[in-house]
Amino acid sequence: MIRTAVIGVGYLGRFHAQKYAALPQSELVAVTDVDPEAAARVAEELGTQALSDYRDLFGRVDAVSIVVPTQLHYQVARECLENGLHVLVEKPITATVAQAEELVQLARQHQRLLQVGHLERFNAAILALDDVLVDPLFIESHRLASFNPRGADVNVVLDLMIHDIEIIQNLVRSPVREIHADGVSVLTDETDIANARIKFENGCVANVTASRVSLKPQRKMRVFQHDAYIGIDFQDKTLSIHRKGEKEMFPGIPEITSEETVFESSDAIMAEIEAFLDSIAEGKPAVVSGEDGCQALKTATRITEMVTRSH
Repeated sequence: MIRTAVIGVGYLGRFHAQKYAALPQSELVAVTDVDPEAAARVAEELGTQALSDYRDLFGRVDAVSIVVPTQLHYQVARECLENGLHVLVEKPITATVAQAEELVQLARQHQRLLQVGHLERFNAAILALDDVLVDPLFIESHRLASFNPRGADVNVVLDLMIHDIEIIQNLVRSPVREIHADGVSVLTDETDIANARIKFENGCVANVTASRVSLKPQRKMRVFQHDAYIGIDFQDKTLSIHRKGEKEMFPGIPEITSEETVFESSDAIMAEIEAFLDSIAEGKPAVVSGEDGCQALKTATRITEMVTRSH
């Protein structure tokens, strides 16, 4: 039985608390929030204790989810790791790369698990890629959303694009060679629409677009490799695979055969938290490690700096 708690029980934190309360390998000891009413509401709903200071958890729990504003991730995660807790911190891992690197080092030093909440890695369509993906050559992604004030404490690169950056870096598994990026502010003082072209050392190129001022939501990625074109729709949880067939469409040009898989709606937050608890119980690496979160933040920070200069 792993003793768990959630630090920050706003919109997303409440979902984390519900999953810990429901899982048999977890005992949800407490929830904490600087807003006592929010903590009390969630604690009452789930039959656990409400606290206003996360430091009161030290010595009482084994693992925590940290679901507080990005600017507070470093401070809260650092204290939790220093006090021997396993940590699942929401994305982006921290506000700066230096902070992220320090958390990775602390987790190593204290032999504690540090997992980062890049939720799309638990999307059924992404999990199914293992069987078809071989050496991507070109990747294109679009993540478009309507404005949501919940993510407005950071720019669109750190709010939305970082999801795709983390997935792409995990698929390509090669260092970034160069980046070109542009973006504009529309509704906020921060960048609200951005596009980046990322070239990797192995030659793969990714063209990544993110917007939080779109009327119609879209979360799609296309991956091109020598033998196939793979389409991923994160929203509809579909995976389309288009391959070269044996017949010819035109002289010398092979026909294209297609197959599409639609996955049942699944609970990505539940899958993420189950993976976190399994890694703790079995002593295995996190599915999305602190290093993964740090690499995604490095690329997102470089893009942010370029976009800021382009304004």
